[in-house]
Amino acid sequence: MPEPSLRLIFAGTPEFAARHLQALLDSRHQVIAVYTQPDRPAGRGKQLQASPVKQLAVAAGLPVFQPVSLRDSEEQARLAALQADAMVVVAYGLILPQAVLDMPRFGCLNVHASLLPRWRGAAPIQRAIEAGDRVTGITIMQMEAGLDTGPMLSVASCPINPDTTGGALHDTLAGLGAPLLLSVLEDLPGHFARARPQDEGQACYAHKIDKAEACVDWRQPAEQLERRVRAFNPFPVCHTSVNGERLRIWAARALTEPGPETSVPGTLLRADRQGLDVSCGQGVLRLTRVQLPGGKALAVEDLLNSRSDRLQPGLQFDLPPAGPSA
Repeated sequence: MPEPSLRLIFAGTPEFAARHLQALLDSRHQVIAVYTQPDRPAGRGKQLQASPVKQLAVAAGLPVFQPVSLRDSEEQARLAALQADAMVVVAYGLILPQAVLDMPRFGCLNVHASLLPRWRGAAPIQRAIEAGDRVTGITIMQMEAGLDTGPMLSVASCPINPDTTGGALHDTLAGLGAPLLLSVLEDLPGHFARARPQDEGQACYAHKIDKAEACVDWRQPAEQLERRVRAFNPFPVCHTSVNGERLRIWAARALTEPGPETSVPGTLLRADRQGLDVSCGQGVLRLTRVQLPGGKALAVEDLLNSRSDRLQPGLQFDLPPAGPSA
């Protein structure tokens, strides 16, 4: 028999979190307050912009709180006064101190976009694709003081296909996580009783994406670069440059045949309707959808109709300074 409806606090920030908030709003449970990151400057004008979660919460008429920290005693007192049954946390971006974790009657639950303990941390979706994982999923866990270390209440998995992008996997996992969360909320005591500890020996960390990582280092293997192009689509989008002009790479694939051993990495070997073939540290990467400054993303076949004179074989794309990953 289902538990009575729950009084929930929701904490989250990006679109992924907003999908879960919407599911809770559509459920029989009561969302009594929403916590999200402070408004941030965005766009060319650097105007303050509310997070997707805040926009949804305001539209639903919910009270919204945006503290810069939850370690302040006044903030903790305000949260405690809400008398929530549980706090649902989805990509919030703030650390919850132990005092906050202990406040709700059933504690705090986290929806994490990986099969824990693999890919704890900030960027599990992109890191799973980048590493060549063939499967990922959603884990609902009970939060504790460690980073994504709590006992697992429920999991659901999905495949990562050879053409899966970061954006596509984001949407798949958002669609997977919302119903999984609702199923856990239907019987919290039962899920707590069946909770499984994480295997620390299998843990790995999904570091936050640094925009500098999107600069293509052609000295790396083509297969590795292909995965990164997919992982970083639609953000931050891989790019290279030539003659001071940046070329954003939206789609690419590693060719099975090896490239010429004498080619310098970053050399444009071929340019035709099939794509731009570029030599790598190992193999060849064929760019199939790219974007020049001031233009829109185009299939290479369409781009060459107007820019073929500037993309001739023998062209050398820039190499970033050699680093540990080169």
